[in-house]
Amino acid sequence: MALAAVKRPPAGNGRTINKRRQTGIRYFLLILPFLVLVAIFSYYPLYGWVYSFFNYRPPIKLSDSEFVGLKWFASLVETDVKRRQLLGVLRNTFAMSGLTILTSWLPMAFAIFLTEIRSKWFKKSVQTLTTLPNFVSWVLVYSMAFALFSSSGMMNTLLTKQGLVSQPIQFLQSDSHTWLSMWLWSTWKSLGWSAIMYLAAIAGISDDLYEAARVDGAGRFRLIWNITIPQLIPTFFVLLMLNAANFLNNGLDQYFVFSNAFNMEHIQVLDLYVYNLGMGSGSYSLATAISMLKSLVSVTLLAAINGLSRVMRGESII
Repeated sequence: MALAAVKRPPAGNGRTINKRRQTGIRYFLLILPFLVLVAIFSYYPLYGWVYSFFNYRPPIKLSDSEFVGLKWFASLVETDVKRRQLLGVLRNTFAMSGLTILTSWLPMAFAIFLTEIRSKWFKKSVQTLTTLPNFVSWVLVYSMAFALFSSSGMMNTLLTKQGLVSQPIQFLQSDSHTWLSMWLWSTWKSLGWSAIMYLAAIAGISDDLYEAARVDGAGRFRLIWNITIPQLIPTFFVLLMLNAANFLNNGLDQYFVFSNAFNMEHIQVLDLYVYNLGMGSGSYSLATAISMLKSLVSVTLLAAINGLSRVMRGESII
């Protein structure tokens, strides 16, 4: 009687569990190719960090190279010249990353202004024209900059013919305002693309909020200030934290194509410095050591910012 009184689970529960398991397996198989690609292109190259512990000189095999331990890490600050050079590179990196973070609100403002345009064809035209530069390589961007701002470019030719200048202005060769010019080119290239995330967030705002505010007599500016911006703050905060976590990652392409002998003092960021050490002077082990430290600092920043997000917002970003 006691055994008969025990309740058995409904027969449908087993089928439901099997169906969920099959669904989970199906979803896992769908993302498996992408996991493989991430493992191949993101995690497998980390094996290259081992070069920072050897005195590697190609074409000698790594197994035949001398193991030097932390020698290359210590060599970064062993002399005054190297310390000044590294500090200069870090100064440029912090300046460019700082400008990017301080102006990270521009894509949000651009997205808000874009949504306020009433003419649909004009709105689509502006969005298309500002998004297309993101898909243009930095090599083509520099080609355009050279055609416009070189000594014999269109801008200098126009200024000379108008009698405004007697000698061509060295826009690209000058070392003055290097940080500002690099920031302007980067902003021009990425502004429209970065605004897409905010446009999607604006599209998700409930129309009932706007209708209620209009009933209370709110104008367009009040709608933006009291509804749109507060609704975009969470998206802005997450993107800001991701940018802060990548503080040392400025990228290579832009600074490589715009660099020359005149502006190298202020344009050489950490990524370009690593490239010049590895490919320019053949110091592969030293370049690997710097790159390894940069990656570790970036991971540490991401973990710290993720913890800050958990404390301030009650949820983490990863």
